[in-house]
Amino acid sequence: EVRPVESGGGSVQAGGSLRLSCTASKYTYLAWFRQAPGKEREGVAAITSTGARTYQADPVNGRFTISLDHADNTVYLQMDNLKPEDTAIYYCATRYGVLYGYIWYQPTTYNNWGQGTQVTVSS
Repeated sequence: EVRPVESGGGSVQAGGSLRLSCTASKYTYLAWFRQAPGKEREGVAAITSTGARTYQADPVNGRFTISLDHADNTVYLQMDNLKPEDTAIYYCATRYGVLYGYIWYQPTTYNNWGQGTQVTVSS
């Protein structure tokens, strides 16, 4: 399988915005995870391949938006009003095939991971 490819990370000041991109093919579910130093990997947001269903974690609800562009097989994570606690490596992960009892925020749900992109938010 071809790994998803992330882009768009960088450094911003608190209150700023970034847009992450994930280019992936042949998936049923796609999620963004993040991992800060010394912390466990946590789910940020997810979307189904049709774009019909989206999921978001409470800490980012109202600030982050996940969306899908079918034309170029790209999923975007628009991150607004960034906070220092958003600093982490952000990973794109995919799974192909319907999963009953799908738990979007569980890392073991996904079997194809990108290499990650660093997001740093300074106060």
